[in-house]
Formats: sequence, C-alpha cells, structure tokens
Amino acid sequence: MDQIELVPQEKPKKGKNLRYLIILVVLGLAVNFILPRLMDVNEGMQVLRNLTWWLVAAAALSEIFVYLSYGFSLKSVLGILGHKVSVFLSSLIFLSSTSVGTVAAGFVGSTATSISLFGKKGVKPVAATISGLLPSMLSNIPICILGIIGMINLSLNNNLSQSLLIQYSVFIAILLLISFAPFIGLAYPKAAFKVVNWVLWNWNRFRKKPYEPQDTQDRLDSVFNAWRLMGKGNWLGPLLGVSLYYIFEMTTLGLIIYASGYPIKLGVLIAGYALPMIFAKVAFVIPGGIGLIETSMAAMFVSQAVPDGIALASVMGFRLISYWIPLLLGFLTYLILNRPPKNKKA
Repeated sequence: MDQIELVPQEKPKKGKNLRYLIILVVLGLAVNFILPRLMDVNEGMQVLRNLTWWLVAAAALSEIFVYLSYGFSLKSVLGILGHKVSVFLSSLIFLSSTSVGTVAAGFVGSTATSISLFGKKGVKPVAATISGLLPSMLSNIPICILGIIGMINLSLNNNLSQSLLIQYSVFIAILLLISFAPFIGLAYPKAAFKVVNWVLWNWNRFRKKPYEPQDTQDRLDSVFNAWRLMGKGNWLGPLLGVSLYYIFEMTTLGLIIYASGYPIKLGVLIAGYALPMIFAKVAFVIPGGIGLIETSMAAMFVSQAVPDGIALASVMGFRLISYWIPLLLGFLTYLILNRPPKNKKA
C-alpha cells in the first residue's frame, strides 16, 4: 500500500491564537460566574461543607485514567502503523495538542500540534495524522451508544419529550455518519471526493480563504488507507481506548456527584453525561463546549430530579477537573515537550 505524504498544515498566526485565547478565557469566566449565581449562596456553601473529599480525590485520579485511555488508543493506532510509542507519551501529546487546538484553529491546530510533537519522537507525518483522525472518529461510537442508553432511561422515566428525541436522534445520526463515512468512501472513492471537495470549496469560498483540492485528495486517501489497516481486528485496540476514555470521564462525574452527597443512579448519570457531550460534539465550533456542556448538563440532571444546588455544584466541579485543569496542564506540557534539544558538548 502506497503511503501519501500530507501537505504540512499552515501554522496558526500568533495574533489569532491570542484572540482565541482571550475569547476562551472570557467565555470561561462568563460561564463560571453566571452559573453559580443560579444557585443560592447558602445552598452552595452547604454543598461544599458536605463534600466527601476522598471521593473528589478519586475523581481526580479517574480523570488521569481518562487521558491514559486516549493515549492507549493513540499508541494502538501508531503500533499498527509500525511506530512504537509509549502510552504515557501518547497521553501527554494528546493533552498538549488538545489544549493548543482549543485556542488555535480547533481540530486543525490540534492535529498540527500532534504531528509536530510526534515528529520529534520519530513518527512520520502520515502516521501522526492518522493517529489524530482515527481515535476521534471511533470515539463517536461509544458516546453514541451511551447517548442511546441515556435516551432510553429518559423515556422510561417520562423525561424524554418528542422534540428532545428528534434533536438527539439527529445528533447521533450525524456522529455515526462521520464515523462510518470512510466505509462509503472506500466503496465509492471518486464520489466521496466530489462531495467533500464541493463542501470544502464552498466553505473556503465563504471564508475567502485559498483552497487546494489536492490537499483534500491526499487527506482522504490517508483516511481510507488507515481504515484498510483497521481490518482483521486491528480496530479493537483503538476502540477500547476511546471507550475507556468516556467510561472514566463519566466515572469522574459520578464520583463528584457522590462526593456532593447525592446517590445518583447509573441511568441518570449516563443520560446527564452522554447527551450534553453529544451536543457539544455536534456544536464543534464552540471551543471545549464551553457554556453548552455546563448549562445542558446541569439542566439534564435537574430534569431528572437531582437537586439544583448539587447539580450545578457537581457540574462546575466536574468541568474544573475534566477541562480547565487539563487545559492549563496541556499548555505546560506542550512547552516541556516542545523544548529544543540541548546541544551536547563535544
């Protein structure tokens, strides 16, 4: 099988990065300032006083396994492509690229960062790009399964309106289409290129940006080649990694809620976690799902009879552990991994 070298991604400009960072901080401050005001101060203090701190520590530990799980998925993909990279290093690169991508061109910036960091460890650009694409596409499968389970739980408890059913059914269909689109592309590669090329050409025309069809063809070929390599059970490792990613992250949320003194049921936890995450995945233009996840998750728990104060406090604590702290650690890790090698003295 011929490997196709990808055209290097254009590095985001520093000025744009700064603007994205400012927007991100403002959004974060707004969400974390407004949401707590929806909760009575005395109620919030009561939740904090009743926290079981060893469960909070367990939640933080669970979040570490979230990143190790995704690192395992990256390691599995790279192993299939002939590169040996440790789970720990893969996890650090995922952590770094996610943080950089949040403030610099989203998925494109994240992929470019991943390619750069893996390249410093001897991984070829094609392999690094595929390791960025495949786990992301496969991750739609477990979150959609969790979302379906959540919808069933809402339906059994008469909490699933027709509009909510239609909304999340469309979201799940979109994510599954993204995951399984390569199979259609493998069967009809020319038609797949025409569709993708038409969409990207019009999108870049709207944005008044230059567009090169050959870049699209190269990337599609890389994705199709990667999916061919996933045969004979090779897909199990990457899929297991992204599945554990969501399981551990949901465990983090559950432990935070338990620490707040509320014995949440598994079905309620799955619905309250998975459906807002699906919403955030579809609304990918909002960095990190800021605002969407907090508001929709809190509303979802409140609609399932979780007390307002516990729902809001738990969601804010969960986002602190699962998003804001890793975001800052990711920038620090990026600076460490991206340090130029020390010159050896003769």
